[in-house]
Amino acid sequence: MYRASTKEIEVTVDPYYLDEQSDPDDSRYVWGYTVVITNNSKQAVTLVNRYWHITDQNGVVDEVSGPGVVGEQPHLQPGDSYEYSSGCPLDTPSGMMFGHYEMETDTGEVFTVDIPAFSLDSPGLARVLN
Repeated sequence: MYRASTKEIEVTVDPYYLDEQSDPDDSRYVWGYTVVITNNSKQAVTLVNRYWHITDQNGVVDEVSGPGVVGEQPHLQPGDSYEYSSGCPLDTPSGMMFGHYEMETDTGEVFTVDIPAFSLDSPGLARVLN
């Protein structure tokens, strides 16, 4: 599990390989990930936009941005959590993702919340450390 906290908004990410949706013989590798966003602050916030920076093992970058997550713009009161799952296909057996959410308080303050960097590794992938 990967974790980051910005302005008392905590984001945890738990990635997992989706073997049944992947086809290594066709260079298709798919991961799912579950995100939990917890509002530990004293003010309500709304997740307005998302931004993802996705890099495969060859260094090819894909950037994804847009309103909300999975079609929603969740509103979190102090102490609330919001959980969702999504997925990411790659053409290579490993990669990494990171990003941020744009949040807005009920008083109109807009700020970004970091999504921690996390690795996408196929099961059995041999890592070489230099």
